[in-house]
Amino acid sequence: MTFSYSISGISEEISKRINGKSYRPNPHIGLSELAYLRLGYIDFDGAEQMGELICDRRLAEEVAEIFRELFEAGYRIEKLRLADEYGGDDEKIMSDNNSSCFNYRTVEGTNTISLHGYGRAIDINPLYNPYIVDGRVMPANAVEYADRSRDFAHKIAEGDICLKIFRAHGWKWGGDWQQSKDYQHFYKSPTSRSPIARLRRIFG
Repeated sequence: MTFSYSISGISEEISKRINGKSYRPNPHIGLSELAYLRLGYIDFDGAEQMGELICDRRLAEEVAEIFRELFEAGYRIEKLRLADEYGGDDEKIMSDNNSSCFNYRTVEGTNTISLHGYGRAIDINPLYNPYIVDGRVMPANAVEYADRSRDFAHKIAEGDICLKIFRAHGWKWGGDWQQSKDYQHFYKSPTSRSPIARLRRIFG
């Protein structure tokens, strides 16, 4: 199996697909700051697929390298579709176990723009790796996977190759958070020179 990928800017066609769904005009990030990637991945049946992802253009090559390493390690990802196929609805994205990156939205229960809104966070197999805060499990159909003492397929935990690869590239993991747990969530905060660097890390 051979990994393949491509990176480009946000074309007029892609702009039309995402406008009003995962993207809307805002003061924080413009379309010129984003990149569109087509990435090879291995699905749950072991078949090679090509997926789509949008991220901060400064992270595009690094994201492609992460997915190359996941591919070559044989790591399974069920779906890799743009958030727009779900109308930008995070619950729908997670409940369908779709792995994704860019989605201009706020952190659940806050007015803070998520790092997904800057294309700097990636969720992997979210149904099997839910977000848990104050006893609430998201997505709602992931309750059986909230017990991380259990063994099951596609679980991201210490020793998992997915976690090792992201960490090797300097990405942080929501599973390390203290006040909540976001096992699907990998993120790379901006540098201190960036105007969004003041985002609290807990708000990935």
